Amino acid sequence: MNPAETELAVKLIRSGKIVAYPTETFYGLGTDALSFPAVKNLFILKGREPGKPIPVLVADREMLEKIVLRVERRAEALIQKFWPGPLTLIFRARKTLPVNLTAGTGKIGVRISSHPVALRLCRQAGRPVTTTSANPAGKPPTRSAAQVKRYFSTRVDLILEAGKLAGKKGSTVLDLTVHPAILVREGEITRKELEVFIPIAAP
Repeated sequence: MNPAETELAVKLIRSGKIVAYPTETFYGLGTDALSFPAVKNLFILKGREPGKPIPVLVADREMLEKIVLRVERRAEALIQKFWPGPLTLIFRARKTLPVNLTAGTGKIGVRISSHPVALRLCRQAGRPVTTTSANPAGKPPTRSAAQVKRYFSTRVDLILEAGKLAGKKGSTVLDLTVHPAILVREGEITRKELEVFIPIAAP
């Protein structure tokens, strides 16, 4: 990505527009996660059920602590081992977050992406960025910018092209708001890898 394209993407995200961008798994749809109207438009674009929360990317630990209530000791080991990377950890959310982002659950899924484009976007935006997959609800995820275009045409304000992505599964999603933790989705990181660090509830 050239600097001008990155700058444009950041401006669009900060103004509540929607940008498609590459991650370490699939292409994602990014907008300002702290803006209720921006998140609302994202739900409309995807045709997503309002009861489903939208996960976010953060750039660093400081940004994480601004949106979650607490980072427990058991989360620390996972963060040290798997971030940046395809592990989404679900925390208790601060009440300042838009209610449509958390879908009223009081929880928020967070990760730091290992893809340089996604990480740069989040850092330069200076705020959490949504990271729901770039596909309409119920459709397969996208591994290329061409697939994103076929799904959304001009309804996405910008697509950052990064070639075909190698991801085979989405990020693994682990709920840390309960004891023991619950594996919501097994993705690129396996249950076996996680259980080295913390106990996980039986399936």
